[in-house]
Amino acid sequence: QVTLVDSGGGVVQAGGSLRLSCAASERPFKRYTIGWFRQPPGKEREFVATILSDRKSTAYADSVKARFTISGDRTENVVYLQMNSLKPEDTAVYSCAARVPRYRETYAKTDREYDYWGQGTQVTVSS
Repeated sequence: QVTLVDSGGGVVQAGGSLRLSCAASERPFKRYTIGWFRQPPGKEREFVATILSDRKSTAYADSVKARFTISGDRTENVVYLQMNSLKPEDTAVYSCAARVPRYRETYAKTDREYDYWGQGTQVTVSS
């Protein structure tokens, strides 16, 4: 079992920025696809962004493109989600997830495709 720790949430004003982190001490983390999901209050969990094991290839939900950036470094067990120009609609519990290697790597955008999850970190954006 891989343990992920997501952190960096908080309360910010609309238009502000926040940086989330997803960390794990296990070495296989560096070979995993990493995704970020969020669950707004009263809504279902939705895809935000993903980064492949090369820590270069990325994909985003349309709602966060040009505002959020997922990044990581192959030399360390951490992936980030930089969130800029935050909107009240971004308010949610954000969770990172790891997908173990498969025959071929894809931009996994559904929570069913991920194997390990962080505990979640609250992001609140006020208007």
